[in-house]
Amino acid sequence: MKNCNNKIGDEGAQSLSSALANCINLSKLKLYLHDNQIGNEGASGLGSALANCINLSNLTLDLCDNQIGDEGASGLFSALANCINLSNLTLNLYNNKIGDEGAQSLSSALANCINLSNLTLDLRNNQIGDEGASGLGSALANRINLSNLKLYLSENQIGDEGASGLGSGLANCINLSNLTLNLYDNQIGNEGASGLCSALANCINLSNLRLDLRFNEIGDEGASGLGSALANCINLSNLTLYLSQNSMNGSQKFKVISKCRKSKRLVVFNYY
Repeated sequence: MKNCNNKIGDEGAQSLSSALANCINLSKLKLYLHDNQIGNEGASGLGSALANCINLSNLTLDLCDNQIGDEGASGLFSALANCINLSNLTLNLYNNKIGDEGAQSLSSALANCINLSNLTLDLRNNQIGDEGASGLGSALANRINLSNLKLYLSENQIGDEGASGLGSGLANCINLSNLTLNLYDNQIGNEGASGLCSALANCINLSNLRLDLRFNEIGDEGASGLGSALANCINLSNLTLYLSQNSMNGSQKFKVISKCRKSKRLVVFNYY
C-alpha cells in the first residue's frame, strides 16, 4: 500500500491502523507512508495495529521523512515483538527524530524475531548514539538465522563505544553472508574502527561486505587495525570499502589497500 507525500498526519495514520488491526491473517505487508507528517501518536497507532498481525512473515514499512521521535518509535517497535514469524523485514525510518531510547526499543523487538533471515534497517539522519548502536548490536547477536543484513546508520551520533558494541553483536551472526554497513558521518575514531572490523573477522561465512566509514575521525592507527582485521575475514570474496574524509594520511590508505588484498579469497575489491 502506497500513500506517500499526502500529509495524512497522525489522524490519518490512526484511521489506517484501525483497518489494519482486523487483518490478523496477513502474511505479507508493504506499507509506504513516507513524508506524511506522521508523529509519535500516529506511529504508536500503527504499532498497535501491527501487533495483531501475528502471522506476518514479510514486512516492509517505509516511514522516512516524518516526525517520529523516541515515544512513537517505541510504540511502533514494541509491536514487532509479537511478529515472531517474520523472516523478511525492511524498516525505513530515515530522517526522523529517533534517539537511543527508540533504538533500544527496536533492539528489544528484534530480540523476539528469531526467524529473521533478511533484515534491512534504514535509520539514517536520526539522533542515535553509542547506547542505541550497542543495543542494536546486542539484538543482532542472537539472530543466528540472519544471512542478509543491510544496516544504514549514517548521520547519527555514534562513536567508538557504539561502533565496537555493534561489531560485538555482529560477530555472533555466524550465518551472515551478505552485509552492508553504512556508518558515514558519525564520530567513530581509531578504537571504534578497529573494534568493529576485528569483530567482523568472526563472521566466518561473510562473503560480501560493503562498509562505509567516510566522514568519521579515523586516523592512521585505526586504519591500520581496520586493514589487518578485514584481511582476517577469510571467506570474503567481494569487499567495497569507503574510507575517504577521515584523518589518515595517504601512505596509510595504500597500506590498508595492501592488507585487504592479502585476503586469500578476495575476488572483487573496491576502495573509495
